[in-house]
Amino acid sequence: MTGTGGPDAPAIAVDGLWQVFGDGARPALSELLKPGAATTDGVARRLKEQGLIPAVQDASFTVKEGELFVIMGLSGSGKSTLIRCMSRLVEPTSGSVLMAGEDILAASKRRMIELRRDKLGMVFQHFGLFPHMSVVDNVAFPIKMKGVGLKERRARAMEVIELVGLGGREDAYPRELSGGQRQRVGIARSLAVNPDVWFLDEPFSALDPLIRRQLQDEFLNIQATLRKSIVFITHDIGEALKLADRIAIMRDGVIVQIGTPSEIVLNPVDDYVREFSRDIPKGRHMTLEALMEPVDVAPDRGGPELRTAMTLDDALSACALTFEPMAVRDGEGRVVGLLHPEALARAVGEAQST
Repeated sequence: MTGTGGPDAPAIAVDGLWQVFGDGARPALSELLKPGAATTDGVARRLKEQGLIPAVQDASFTVKEGELFVIMGLSGSGKSTLIRCMSRLVEPTSGSVLMAGEDILAASKRRMIELRRDKLGMVFQHFGLFPHMSVVDNVAFPIKMKGVGLKERRARAMEVIELVGLGGREDAYPRELSGGQRQRVGIARSLAVNPDVWFLDEPFSALDPLIRRQLQDEFLNIQATLRKSIVFITHDIGEALKLADRIAIMRDGVIVQIGTPSEIVLNPVDDYVREFSRDIPKGRHMTLEALMEPVDVAPDRGGPELRTAMTLDDALSACALTFEPMAVRDGEGRVVGLLHPEALARAVGEAQST
């Protein structure tokens, strides 16, 4: 993408985004957003008094390069409307959305066509495959629209077909595939143009639980390979915790908390967020980084290899027969902390009782 973003600029920066439905929404919101006019709650309340629907309210967040950012909430919370605003499938009422420094809300229709064709991959719950086309032709279709020749586009299509685990099914038609296979085709098609940013709106929610878990695992493998900047919508806390680098939780059009999976589970900001993770075992999500005693040098007594990102459950299994303080290392192998066995045992006990 072209724009003014520097090397450290986020892949996506959303600032003050509103989506208000109803006649006269734009001037009504503009009037209410004048400096000092009202708080977000106040603006929303006055919009509702005018018969308008504030579906997304003052949303602001960033998505880092290569980050998998999950937006979740109950039905009607505004999460799907938000991602449609970000992709300009719905025109936002106010705010900005920067992608690699480019304000896509200011982009012309022609520019948006270019972005969707070349830079933005999108996958939705409903597959939208062409029934008269084979798998390879479905996947190659967006490349064909760019004017790429048959041999080259088929070669690229086969690359992503193999990536999503459909090698050998390239000549099948959608009617010959299972639901999970059809969704893989949709994912492959969205990846065919090698997008910089990838939007996925509940892509697995219509699938059976077993197929859903399998696709989540495959999705994580794909992301580990490609490191795309992803915005992923779900209403399932288990899916969010499994996939996300960070999670934004929405309620009634408002983002109420943004944090890592550990932060969402261990430090919910209110009862709404707490209820999402009520039945989630805390030991699976609390990491050693939150438990260790930070140090620059720790005694090297051998023993288990501990990392800051390890969960309590994993650390407990590794340290079952260890009674001495242990060094904890970061992702680069540097010693950054000291873990005391009694602190680990105490934290696991507390996690199991919550």
